[in-house]
Amino acid sequence: MKELMAANWKMYKTWDQASATASELAGLLHGKLPAGREVLIIPPFTSLKAVSDVLTPIEGLHVGGQDFYPAQEGAFTGEISPAMLADLGADYALTGHSERRHVLGEDDALVGRKTAFGLEHGLKVILCIGEKVEERKAGRVEEVLARQLEAGLADIPKKTLAENLVVAYEPVWAIGTGEVAGPDEIQTAHGHVRKKLQQLLPAIANEIRILYGGSVKPDNAGAIMALDNVDGVLVGGASLIAESFSKIVLA
Repeated sequence: MKELMAANWKMYKTWDQASATASELAGLLHGKLPAGREVLIIPPFTSLKAVSDVLTPIEGLHVGGQDFYPAQEGAFTGEISPAMLADLGADYALTGHSERRHVLGEDDALVGRKTAFGLEHGLKVILCIGEKVEERKAGRVEEVLARQLEAGLADIPKKTLAENLVVAYEPVWAIGTGEVAGPDEIQTAHGHVRKKLQQLLPAIANEIRILYGGSVKPDNAGAIMALDNVDGVLVGGASLIAESFSKIVLA
C-alpha cells in the first residue's frame, strides 16, 4: 500500500491563494515524490477546481473534498454531492472530521451515512475518528474509537476495496493545539483501530491505511511515520505553507 500524506486546508485560502500554494507545492514535489507515497490536498470547495487543475496532472498528487452530503442532488441548501466533488477533480473526501462532529454537531449515524454514500458513489473516503481529552482521561479511548468505527462503517458497500477506504485517527485534544500524542499513545491507538478493523472488515483490514492527525509538523513527521500501523498523516495548519508541507511529505 502507498502511504498517504494528506493536507486539510480547512476554511483557509481564496481561489488565488489556493492556486498559488498549489503551484508552489507542485514545483517543490515534482519529480521528488517517493514511489511509495501519494499526496492529497483538501482545499475549500471554492478552490477545488483551481487546485485540481494544478496538481492532478502530476502523478501521485490528488485532490479531495472536506465534506459532502449523502444525496445525489436535491433541496439541500449549502450542501455538495459526491458527483459535484468529482466534477471539480476530487477523488477523495473526508467524513467525520472532529470539527464536523464537535463544532457542527454531526453524530455517528450521519457520519456513517456519508461514509457509505461516498464509497457507493465513487469517492475514496477518509473516515476520521478520535477521542476528546476528557474521554482519554477517563480511559475510554478504545471504547470511543470502537464506537466511531462501528457506526462509521456500518453500511459501507460489501465489496469496498481497501484502497478506497482510509481511517484517520485524530485525537481531538491534539488538533490545532500544538499538542502531539506521544509515540506510545499513537501506536496504541492505531493498534486499537487495526484490531477493530480486523473484526469489522476481516478481508481487507490489514490493507486499509490508518493516518495520524494532530499537530503534525516537519520536525515530528518522520518519527510519526516510522511507527507501526501509521500509513500516513492528515495535516492541518502545517499544510497551509507549501514549503512546510513539502518537508512533511518528503520526511
